[in-house]
Amino acid sequence: MKRRTLIKGGIASLATLYVTKAFSQPLTSALLPGQQGPFLPTWDSLSGYSVPEWFRDAKFGIWAHWGPQCQPERGDWYARGMYEEGSDQYRYHCEKYGHPSKFGFKDVINEWKADKWDPEYLVSLYKKAGARYFMALANHHDNFDLFDSKHQRWNSVNLGPKKDLMAGWAKAAKKHGLPLGVSVHSAHAWLWYETAQRSDKNGPMKGVPYDGKLTAAQGQGTWWQGYDPQELYAQNHPLSEGSEDNGRIHSQWNWGNGVYPPSKAYCENFYDRTIDLITKYDPELVYFDDTALPLWPVSDAGLRIAAHLYNKSIKKHGKLTGVVCGKILDEQQRKCMVWDIERGQSNKIEPLPWQTDTCIGSWHYDRRIYDNNHYKSAKTVVHTLVDVVSKNGNLMLNVPLRGDGSIDDKELAVVEQIGEWMAVNSESIYSTRPWKVFGEGPAMESAAPLSAQGFNEGKGKPFGAEDIRFVTKGKVLYATLLGRPSDNLALIRTLKAPEQGKVRKVTLLGHKANLEFEQDATGLKVKLPAQLTGDIAFVLKIEGQLV
Repeated sequence: MKRRTLIKGGIASLATLYVTKAFSQPLTSALLPGQQGPFLPTWDSLSGYSVPEWFRDAKFGIWAHWGPQCQPERGDWYARGMYEEGSDQYRYHCEKYGHPSKFGFKDVINEWKADKWDPEYLVSLYKKAGARYFMALANHHDNFDLFDSKHQRWNSVNLGPKKDLMAGWAKAAKKHGLPLGVSVHSAHAWLWYETAQRSDKNGPMKGVPYDGKLTAAQGQGTWWQGYDPQELYAQNHPLSEGSEDNGRIHSQWNWGNGVYPPSKAYCENFYDRTIDLITKYDPELVYFDDTALPLWPVSDAGLRIAAHLYNKSIKKHGKLTGVVCGKILDEQQRKCMVWDIERGQSNKIEPLPWQTDTCIGSWHYDRRIYDNNHYKSAKTVVHTLVDVVSKNGNLMLNVPLRGDGSIDDKELAVVEQIGEWMAVNSESIYSTRPWKVFGEGPAMESAAPLSAQGFNEGKGKPFGAEDIRFVTKGKVLYATLLGRPSDNLALIRTLKAPEQGKVRKVTLLGHKANLEFEQDATGLKVKLPAQLTGDIAFVLKIEGQLV
């Protein structure tokens, strides 16, 4: 799913100019019948967007980033990496399935049955963990739709599990009262799958083409007879510049730097599939794994989708409830949608609501993370949540499912521990807003800068007892200690008297008694209970006349 993009700032503007001139695909401003409303498919019109209160209040969502690439249980971007000769995933694929000229990703899809998938159980688990919205993968860069798709025959109803996975997720989300999000990634199949056009350069299979150029006519007598592999791989086009360089894709994510131009038919098919998805399953949130919007600036398909979602939500609810997430947004674009930061956090209070997306393991399931005990701990997740919320953000957490649709025992333990903390402390998360400063402590000074989509997660100094994060709700200030003070005495330096006002009452969430405290020119000193539960984070509820 993920990549690091090198183009940004002024270079991105030049790339946009190059792409627009080079591809010269006409932009369409008209909406289809039934899609009319106050929003038009232009950046100027979309800049009138306002993030709905439900999203600002929810703060925490859980994501099932689950599809056929989880079937091999070998990590993210498997359907690309299995065609990269000599790579870990290529070697694994050859050993497990056979050479990619004989057993391609289409054949992995055929083996994927999702026979242990229980959306009702999983969504109930996520809600118990504290999630206030749920997001499911609708398709990935592998171009396989996980729903009953009218415009992509390679979908989970026809092939693989032979189930409408999105319908199952949507039904479970509705039952548990969670707004539904869908994540859409398939715009990039055109470039991302180019590795499937290759062949080995060495060894006994040298020169034998992989299956990325197969046609429907070659399926006679096979399990995929009647299906055209080109509708899946989208590789009936010349390679992009530098395609043999596996890392080049990261600097081409915004459709510049030598990408072979995607056809109008390809762009419109993406648009049709996404509109079909929105129409059938009625999501409140659509997450795009794209720079700005999908296929921009090659096509205005993303603009039309965003305008449609916003107008649709207004028509249904009488107010704007729809959310669209995009990455690497300029100042105007951040007014048009929610800025999403991948595996990273801002180091300031952002003026507009935003979201970070991260994962407790790999985006697609990787058995090695389980075997080596490399999942994020509940403590790490909660610290991320508290930090993000203090800066006006939301956290979207992926808990990767196994290929069969089950959650493993170590992931389950992490999710349950998050839920235990949220059961006590969630009032300091939900419906809160940033205070005048987001926090204090040594981790603030060591925070790493964002890189492209984000990717500064875990690069700063670990949180400790001196790291404190603030949020407000009404007249209450919540101060969360991201560690246990060694002497059970908390010092909040920001709350100095008299310039920060007068504190009148301090309690610790999960404890009934008022706490002893002293406020002076050094800050607010609070004596914590001798017996503290857990070691994740401790929330002080502070009341008084604060400035």
